Amino acid sequence: MLDFGRHARTPTLDIAYADSGPADAPVVILIHGWPDAARAWNPVAARLNAAGFRTVVPELRGAGGTRFPRDDTVRDGSGVALANDAVELADVLGIAQFDVIGHDWGARAAYTLSALFPERVRRMGALALAYQPRGVFSLPDFSQARRFWYQWFMSLDGGPDAVAADPKGFARIQWDMWSPPGWFDETEFATTARAFENPDWVPITLNAYRRRWRSDQPSDPALSALYARLGTIERIGVPALMIQGGADSCDEPASSEGQDRYFTAGYRRVVIDGAGHFPLREAPDAVADAVIAHLK
Repeated sequence: MLDFGRHARTPTLDIAYADSGPADAPVVILIHGWPDAARAWNPVAARLNAAGFRTVVPELRGAGGTRFPRDDTVRDGSGVALANDAVELADVLGIAQFDVIGHDWGARAAYTLSALFPERVRRMGALALAYQPRGVFSLPDFSQARRFWYQWFMSLDGGPDAVAADPKGFARIQWDMWSPPGWFDETEFATTARAFENPDWVPITLNAYRRRWRSDQPSDPALSALYARLGTIERIGVPALMIQGGADSCDEPASSEGQDRYFTAGYRRVVIDGAGHFPLREAPDAVADAVIAHLK
């Protein structure tokens, strides 16, 4: 089991993270998604460590033991912020280059890292989320829009108060709806949901989703140059792996088809039949097999 007792103080955060595997091995940063916790990577990290990789697994801003030292830092939940957090963590740990594998929010961070910091990333992998060129969120078609009900809900004026009143209940709906039934038990959800007790989980969640569809959400001014640069980048020059659950009820599997034109160093898409939105939990061996083959 991963141990998240380590902490790294970056210019922005006090990041709780796990570091396992051979100390002198190639580093793989594993970035978790929403609504989930870094513990989701336990089985995949174990496989990577056994295959000779060192894994660094941070708890995202707003989750688990990660904290903002300053009250006046904007609680920016964007992919740019998550990517910058990962680079700052790598800097503090003295990691010049790394592979990155991300799920959901972590997938967006992996794409963004590869776009903004290609000199730092050897290979990347994304689970569940398709790439969005230039970081642009486009209004989905009606079929996908139905699946995004939770984003529309949070974008309503009364949405923030409703989510803040029962954050774990809100997260639980997504676990129940996004994958075929039977993939988790009550103990696992309760253990994972402790990460949602972080005082910034709700603010980061709300900013991450509301900023996509509303123009009144704040961004961290320290990230303005990265935002501007991302808006000019359409193609990624880092070898990419995309893993999609064939039964994903949040992001339609078809959304990640035909994206190889955006990846100049190669793109491989793997669909795991029967898996939903959380393939790293639902089919960890299949995910680990694909990731290890990609990294080697």
